[in-house]
Amino acid sequence: MMPGIEVRILAGSSPSCRYPTLEYGMSITMKNFRLAPMSRLILILTLGLLALPCVFLVSAVLGRSLHVVPALFVVGIYAWVWLRFRPTLFVVRPDMLEVVWPLKRLQIPREDISDVRLIDRRELKRQAGWCMRVGAGGLWGGFGWLWTRRRGIVQMYISRTDGFVWIERISGRPWLITPEQPEAFVRALSS
Repeated sequence: MMPGIEVRILAGSSPSCRYPTLEYGMSITMKNFRLAPMSRLILILTLGLLALPCVFLVSAVLGRSLHVVPALFVVGIYAWVWLRFRPTLFVVRPDMLEVVWPLKRLQIPREDISDVRLIDRRELKRQAGWCMRVGAGGLWGGFGWLWTRRRGIVQMYISRTDGFVWIERISGRPWLITPEQPEAFVRALSS
């Protein structure tokens, strides 16, 4: 499916559908938004970090066999970041926002979302104050927690240094994400 494309699932068209059962003729509207492409800065950081295990492996081939261990360790960490920290898709459904990672999913009920809006770096600094990332950072983006002076811990899943979306929750931590087509995402989640 294309990012931001509206998908309508008609009841009765797919007996294997694992989402709410509908009566014939009713439909569910959902919109998919991929994690935004990396910004230039994050792309440069990612390429530099991806070179690290290659350097260890080349060093091991050239006679420093002990460098195989750190190379495998770094590759394991990178795989863990890709599979468990970096979301691939945000699905806006009528009753929830579903966040999809390769090895897990999280559903946030729409009634738990009190506000969703675009936010730029200046507004983020004004609203959150001084920030510090806790989690994976630099490799494909920043994923995990963002400790902020004014708001405490914020869930953060960003792949860019612009196009931020702030999601305020009623019973949970706020979220900071960078979906592809952020304006369309905000419209879809606000409706």
